[in-house]
Amino acid sequence: MKARLIHSLKLIDEAAGIEERKIWEIPKDERHPDGIRYRLAYIPSGQRGPAVLYDNHHPKGHHKHIRGRQIPYEFTGVEHLLIDFHRDIEALK
Repeated sequence: MKARLIHSLKLIDEAAGIEERKIWEIPKDERHPDGIRYRLAYIPSGQRGPAVLYDNHHPKGHHKHIRGRQIPYEFTGVEHLLIDFHRDIEALK
């Protein structure tokens, strides 16, 4: 099985901030035991890089970046991932 895109969305909010989400279903392995790979980013208007970024690349695994600070993230499923991501965006605003 190859990676299968299961969620993709790009939005521009009322303040011209950009929210971009990509979630793939992938074969489970040592690097991705959950069978999910993702990158969720929020870039406020006027900034070049994300103020909120969730990703799970190897070798770091599940983690998030809030204003440049990296924090471990406990992945419990795609639904909770999206809820937590939006919660951090709202807290930033």
